[in-house]
Amino acid sequence: MKEINNHLTFLYGEENALRLHVRMHELLEKYRARIQSRNAELTEHDSILITYGDQVQSSDEKPLQTLGKFSKQYLADVIGGIHILPFYPWTSDDGFSVVDYRKIDSALGAWDDVSALQNHFRLMFDGVINHISAHSEWFQKFLHDDPQYRDYFISIAGSPDLSQVVRPRALPLLTTFTTPSGEKKVWTTFSADQIDLNFKNPEVLLEILDILLLYAERGAVFIRLDAIAYLWKEIGTNCIHLPQTHHVIQFLRAALNEVAPHVHLITETNVPHADNISYFGDGANEAQLVYNFALPPLTLHTFHTGDARTLSNWAKTLTLPSDKTTFFNFLASHDGVGLNPARGILSNADIDLLVNKTLAHGGLISYKHNTDGTQSPYEMNVNYFDALSNPNGDESLELQINRFIATQAIMLALLGVPGIYFHSLFGSRGWIEGVKQTGRNRTINREKCNLETLQSELADENSLRSKVFTRYRQLLLARNNSSAFHPHGAQKILDVHPSVFAVERIAPDGKSHVLCLQNVSAQKITFTTEYEAATDLFTGQVLQTSKITLEPYQILWMEL
Repeated sequence: MKEINNHLTFLYGEENALRLHVRMHELLEKYRARIQSRNAELTEHDSILITYGDQVQSSDEKPLQTLGKFSKQYLADVIGGIHILPFYPWTSDDGFSVVDYRKIDSALGAWDDVSALQNHFRLMFDGVINHISAHSEWFQKFLHDDPQYRDYFISIAGSPDLSQVVRPRALPLLTTFTTPSGEKKVWTTFSADQIDLNFKNPEVLLEILDILLLYAERGAVFIRLDAIAYLWKEIGTNCIHLPQTHHVIQFLRAALNEVAPHVHLITETNVPHADNISYFGDGANEAQLVYNFALPPLTLHTFHTGDARTLSNWAKTLTLPSDKTTFFNFLASHDGVGLNPARGILSNADIDLLVNKTLAHGGLISYKHNTDGTQSPYEMNVNYFDALSNPNGDESLELQINRFIATQAIMLALLGVPGIYFHSLFGSRGWIEGVKQTGRNRTINREKCNLETLQSELADENSLRSKVFTRYRQLLLARNNSSAFHPHGAQKILDVHPSVFAVERIAPDGKSHVLCLQNVSAQKITFTTEYEAATDLFTGQVLQTSKITLEPYQILWMEL
């Protein structure tokens, strides 16, 4: 508890910390008996499906019930957990403008539907705590000058210099609202409907802690801290990655450790790699997992060029501060592919190539404001399958699938916990019609699926979705059956050929070694290795491995 008090003192001063500590202790005691103790250990089985609560729909039941039945039928033997994207009442941004953190969107279902998923999967909830909907009760009371909520949000008086503020959007930073006491310019990092919370007010911190404890009570094993890098604002700074933000996360981690030590915090910070991994803290006091944001653009670059050396050299730098932390590896999500994490690793010319490829393949580009008044590409809005293969091209479907699965194999092979977006698991293509309907670029990879249609496609072994899912299952089953893929194991990145991404995974006890080879090119290649023989994880055959030939985009996983 001393650690908690130190964070409160840093954020609010010694006098306030003593008062807040008493109230926080009361809050923890309220939840102590209500939170069920769960196994905190991560294993090679902990791959996480990223999905919306209404991703699979049927006319005769609530979407969360449909998701539960579908996931149990198709995924229970290969997927360890499910990240249900914000399932709270919302007004915009497909759920990330939350009206009430403590309720379930009635259109999706009820808390019982979420609880039912716990029987087969570990659950990840979103902590969308940087901002809240303009239509929330909190902000509506602010607009009516309710003294309790007067300092829940950030009002800016005058015209201070905010030019240093880092922006993830090309939208106004401040939004003007009318209140009984006059017009107020309110901080809105992401949109006019997403009002930033004021963590300088300790009441906000205690309120958010209460909400995260509720999530733990409701079964969350992972809590994703959305857009957390922007949490604390100080005029005259860039308002990103501030020390206070790190102390808030460390406070939340310490508080959860008191009553829910099984809960893992995952920080979502779409920023350059060095800043991203700072959220591990010292390896014991901050996030247990961080999103590995550089991986998606670097993997695309690798397959566009047919050259694995940049990806391999970067992967060699992936170190962890302790055996209590690991990466959350992903290639696709409900958002697009962020470009900022690749800056400093890829050249500007390489990034331009990614942008041009995305546009050529029917994707879209979102831009951000720079502090000098210019704009630059921030995110590629494209389905990952289309990012790799032009939907209007003349390549064979089999070649496109092989290329796509090779990218997923790299993600699954790397040290960490894999996060698999729903549409990647089933090989979906981009939904440009959805963009036309909503006017939002990100809709391109957020199409909802009809249950019967999806089941019919999966039953047709000649369909794209069936072919991709069959291959994906093969990878996941092999991964689940080897302790070498444990998220707290070890890895060695090997240089065997410029067109091969090679990683040796090692179990925590050192007894299992698996060599994962992925040909990232459309060329057949041959190379030598230092290994004499190994067992193919997919076929069980013993292979002579001193000399290896890989077909275009072939994957070879072998127990050494």
